Amino acid sequence: MVIRLSGIVGTICRVQTMSRDTARRIALAAQGFADPPPRGEVTRRHLQRALARTKLLQLDSVNVAVRAHYMPLFSRLGGYAPELLDAAAWSHRARQPRLLVEYWAHEASLIPVEDWSLLRWRMRDYGGAWRQRSREMLEQSPQLIDDVLTAVKELGPIGAGSLDRELGGSERQGRGPWWNRTDTKRACELLFAMGELTTGTRRGFERLYELPERVLPAHVLAHEPEDDEAIRALVERSAHALGVATEPDLRDYYRLSPAQSQQAVAELVEDGVLEPVAVHGWRQPAYRYAAARIPRKITGRALLCPFDPLIWERSRAERLFEFRYRIEIYVPEPKRQYGYYVFPFLLDGELVARVDLKADRTAGVLRVPGAFLESGCDAGQVLPQLSAALRDMASWLGLDDVVIGGRGDLAKPLRATSR
Repeated sequence: MVIRLSGIVGTICRVQTMSRDTARRIALAAQGFADPPPRGEVTRRHLQRALARTKLLQLDSVNVAVRAHYMPLFSRLGGYAPELLDAAAWSHRARQPRLLVEYWAHEASLIPVEDWSLLRWRMRDYGGAWRQRSREMLEQSPQLIDDVLTAVKELGPIGAGSLDRELGGSERQGRGPWWNRTDTKRACELLFAMGELTTGTRRGFERLYELPERVLPAHVLAHEPEDDEAIRALVERSAHALGVATEPDLRDYYRLSPAQSQQAVAELVEDGVLEPVAVHGWRQPAYRYAAARIPRKITGRALLCPFDPLIWERSRAERLFEFRYRIEIYVPEPKRQYGYYVFPFLLDGELVARVDLKADRTAGVLRVPGAFLESGCDAGQVLPQLSAALRDMASWLGLDDVVIGGRGDLAKPLRATSR
């Protein structure tokens, strides 16, 4: 079949058709779920292999169960020492150089150090946008940007609160906890967006700002690719991480604009990096990464946090798994369908259940306020695997037990299975 692909200018290609099941297996393999977890201790090499699949890890401040950047590695590798990721992201030694750096990618993210320069165009764009947003601050405190840079050079890595005290700032702008930031914090975030500051390390979850030249290798700082070249490289990374995807899926991975993404996709199709495909049940044209694996089957189990790259694009999760998923953190409790912080459960390539999770560190238990079976799934097959997955997660988090609540059709049988 030969068709013109909607939205991809000037591209006419032969399109292969594939089933939803094939697309799902390709996507799971691309994300690392076709690889068996390590049998022994998880090492830096295992970490690198998983990161080569996902390309980035989203950062998020919610700590109800576990911070978002730690969980995708557990989902793929099993129990590992979180310090392994901390060292890769926020420390540097000659024998173990830093692997990751923070910047705005999907959202606030950890990305490979080598990819930082691919986002220079965004640093220019974001710098302009943040300057406009911070115009009043810059007009009132024209020296603040230079003062912050000087202070970080002398004192970094350093947090915004410590910088504020060093610079003598005290007035706070706006109302409420989200907007209650000092001008110093605003200046730091502007400089971070511009690429003039980065994260040297973190204390707890507090970002400690540092100069990029003290964090990144010289060759990364010196690399300034053309915008089109950088965006094409990002779309290729998206395709590698997704396996098979629509153009909006590819665009979403690094939050690109339609124009940026469509041009890059057209070029990658022309060069044979992407192959146009039609997936049964998908309304939009799709693209398969030409080198993507197509495993015969996917086995194994994994709990997925709401910010796992396999499911963070909710419409894609619905197309791949027929699984409608919405995070309900901001939904008033009486109106929540499943719970506050819900983890989908992946079993043998299907999303078969979902569980609301909370790590009660004071009591030393992993609480499961709600557990729900997906329609058409076999509870007899799901229950022992879900129970084992919850015990594994509790152990990894250093918790002594799993406590099942009363919400959901799986709650009562899960309690019985977990005894």
